[in-house]
Amino acid sequence: MASFSLKIVSPDGLIFDGQAEKVIVRTTSGDLGIMARHMNCVCPLGMGKAVVEADGTRREAACIGGMISVVDGEVTLVPTTFEWADKIDSERADASYQRAQKVLQSKESSDTDLRMAEARLKRALVRKSVASSIKH
Repeated sequence: MASFSLKIVSPDGLIFDGQAEKVIVRTTSGDLGIMARHMNCVCPLGMGKAVVEADGTRREAACIGGMISVVDGEVTLVPTTFEWADKIDSERADASYQRAQKVLQSKESSDTDLRMAEARLKRALVRKSVASSIKH
């Protein structure tokens, strides 16, 4: 299978820099799959699972926010948050989920608190889903 240059860089630093055969990410308008010779594009990222296939290996990650660009065959993924499935702390994601649930169920939460809790809940669900996909 043909490959392309992929760079994944987040605020935490360089995550991946090499050749890949396929990338699948969740954009704000749905899933986007990238393979070699993809047309040029720039898309905002949503919250979801990212899949990177490189050197015959498939890795999954939680990918939240940011953007992806394809320019002349080079793909750059710039997520706000990117965590490989095997690095996700499931207990931390579960604790964040529980805290968000409490805020959402509270009658004393402000609109701002509710919006922040909804976002926290979605991020926790993405992380938990990706972490649970690891085959033990």
